[in-house]
Amino acid sequence: MGFLVDTQKEGGGHSWGYVRSLVRRKQVDSANGQQSHNGPHQLAKALTVPHLVAIGVGATIGAGVYILVGTVAREYSGPSLALSFLIAGIAAGLSAFCYAELSSRCPSAGSAYHYSYICVGEGAAWIIGWALILEYTIGGAAIARGISPNLALIFGGEDGLPAILARHQIPGLDVVVDPCAAVLVFVVTGLLCMGIKESTFAQGIVTAINVCVLLFVIVAGSYLGFKTGWAGYELPTGFFPFGVDGMFAGSATVFFAFIGFDSVASTAEEVKNPQRDLPIGIGLALLLCCSLYMMVSIVIVGLIPYYAMDPDTPISSAFASHDMQWAVYLITLGAVMALCSGLMGALLPQPRILMAMARDGLLPSIFSDVNRHTQVPVKATVATGLCAATLSFFMDVSQLAGMVSVGTLLAFTMVAVSVLILRYVPPDELPIPSSLQERIDSVSFLCGETKSSGHAGTSNSSQQPLISKSDASVDFPVIKNQEALGCWVSEENRRMVAGWSIMFTCIGAFLLSYAASSVSFQGLLRYSLCGIGGSLLLAGLVALSSIDQDDARHTFGHSGGYMCPFIPLLPIICILINMYLLVKLGSATWARVSVWLLIGVIVYVLYGRKHSSLANAVYVTTAHAEEIYREHEGSLA
Repeated sequence: MGFLVDTQKEGGGHSWGYVRSLVRRKQVDSANGQQSHNGPHQLAKALTVPHLVAIGVGATIGAGVYILVGTVAREYSGPSLALSFLIAGIAAGLSAFCYAELSSRCPSAGSAYHYSYICVGEGAAWIIGWALILEYTIGGAAIARGISPNLALIFGGEDGLPAILARHQIPGLDVVVDPCAAVLVFVVTGLLCMGIKESTFAQGIVTAINVCVLLFVIVAGSYLGFKTGWAGYELPTGFFPFGVDGMFAGSATVFFAFIGFDSVASTAEEVKNPQRDLPIGIGLALLLCCSLYMMVSIVIVGLIPYYAMDPDTPISSAFASHDMQWAVYLITLGAVMALCSGLMGALLPQPRILMAMARDGLLPSIFSDVNRHTQVPVKATVATGLCAATLSFFMDVSQLAGMVSVGTLLAFTMVAVSVLILRYVPPDELPIPSSLQERIDSVSFLCGETKSSGHAGTSNSSQQPLISKSDASVDFPVIKNQEALGCWVSEENRRMVAGWSIMFTCIGAFLLSYAASSVSFQGLLRYSLCGIGGSLLLAGLVALSSIDQDDARHTFGHSGGYMCPFIPLLPIICILINMYLLVKLGSATWARVSVWLLIGVIVYVLYGRKHSSLANAVYVTTAHAEEIYREHEGSLA
C-alpha cells in the first residue's frame, strides 16, 4: 500500500530546509484546470498575431536605432554595420526559439519567471523575477527621460516645451527634475489600465508611425545614395576598417537592440491561441526588427563615411549633409514615436510579472488583483507607473542603463536552460493543493491496493512512496515511482546523466566566458580556465547529444505547440552567448545589480519563502496527479 512521506520528519535541519525550498517547482498554470485565477479574475483573452507583432516591434525598435548606428559604425563596424546587426539578430533569434517553445507550452503571465519556476525552481525564479522588475523600472524611467528633449526639438529647440513641462534644476541640489517624463509615464500607465486590447492598439499606431519614418529613411536614403554614388562604401580602409573582430564587437553592442521580444512572452496569458500565435508573433517581430535595422544601416553608412558620422544624431546629420534639413524634423518625430512605443513596451510586462509572483505567494496578494471590467492587473500597473514616474522625475538614470541588460540576459540564459531541462529531465512530480488531501489519500490507497493484489506475496517490495508532503521549512521531496527498482532503472540513470550534463554545460559556459573576457588574467591562468570551461561545455554537449530526450516532453504542459529545433546545440550556444555578454557588462554594473539582488534575497527570506503557495503543497507523481484531478472533477460534477 502506498503511503505519505512527510519530509518534516526526515531530519535535514533548518538550513537544509532553506535549500530545498529554493528548488521546489510549481505546476504549469492552467494544467489540469488548476487556474486559481480563473473566472472574473482572469486576464482578457484578446491578443492575436498583429497585436503581438506590434508589442514586439514597439518594445524592440526604440530610439536607440537613431543613435546606435552612428556610435557602432564609428567605433567598431564601419561599413560592415549591417553584418553586425545580422549577427546580433541571429544570436537573439536563438533565444527567440527557446522563448517560442516555452511560451506555447506554458502560456501564462510572467514569461521567464514563470518558465524558471516550472523547470528550475523557486530560487532561480525569484532571482529572475526580481531582476526583471529592476530592468523594466529603470528601462521605463530612462526612456521617459529621453522623450522630453526630443519633443522640445519638434517644438522649436531646447526651450520649446512649456515651462510647466520643461526640465528644471532644483536650487542648491544637483538634481534636474523632468515633469514631462513623469507626465508621459502617467499617461501610458492610464492607457495600460484601460485594457490590453486598447493599449496594444495605441502602441500599434505609435509603432506604425515609427516604422513609416524608418521606411522613409530607407527609401529617401537609397535615392540619395544612388544619386551621390554611395560615398560611404568607397573608402581606402575597405569594408572592415576595424577588422572582422571589430564587426563582432559591434554585434555584441547592438545585440541589446533586440531584447524587446520578452515583452511578447509576458502577454502569453492574454493571447487567444497561444500555441499558434506566440511563436509566430515572436518570430515575425524579430524578423521585422532585424530587417529594418539592417536596411537603415546599409543606407546610413553609405551616405557618409563612418568616421564623419555624428554619434548623437547619425541619421539626421546624414540627411542634413545632403541639404535635406526638413527631414530632420520627420526623423525627430520618428525618434519620439520610438521612445513612446518603447515606454509602453517597458511598462507593459512588469505588472504581469508582479501579478505572477503575487499569485505564487512570493509577493503580497494585492498585486495579483485583476480588475473585473478592464481585465488587467490595475493595482500592479499603477504601482509600476508610480515607481517609474518617480524615478524619471527626479533621476537621470542613464548611468544605470547597464543594469537593464542584466535582467534580460539572465532571463535569456534561464530560458535556454529551461528548454534543456524540459527536453531531458522534465519535472516528474506535480504539486497538489493540500485542500485535495482526501482525494490524495484515496488515490494513494487505491494505487497501493492494486499493486498489492497484482503482486501477491511481494507486497512489501511494493511499498515505495507515491507522494510526499512539504511544509514551509522543507520542500521538494524526491518522488519515487513504485516500479523504480525494476524497468525504470535505466530511465533514472538517463535522467541523472542528463541533469549532470546540463549542470556541467552551464559551469563550462561560465568559465569559458569569464576567462575569454578577462584580459587582465595572466596567460597561463586564462588559458587553463578556457581549457577547463571548454572541456566541460564540450562534454555536456556530447553527453546530451548521445542520450535520448525524455518521452514526457511531448505531453509536458500544453502539448502540441512549437518545438525548438537543434536540441541541445541551439540552447547551449544561447547560454554561451548570454553568459559572455553578462560577464562583459563590467564590475561596476554588477556591483549595482548585486545591491538590488541582495535586497531581493532579504525580501524572499522574510516574506516570499514563508508565503509561497508551495509551502504546504503535496507532491505526487504525474500519473497519480492526473488521477487525483479526475477524481476531484468527478466529485464536483
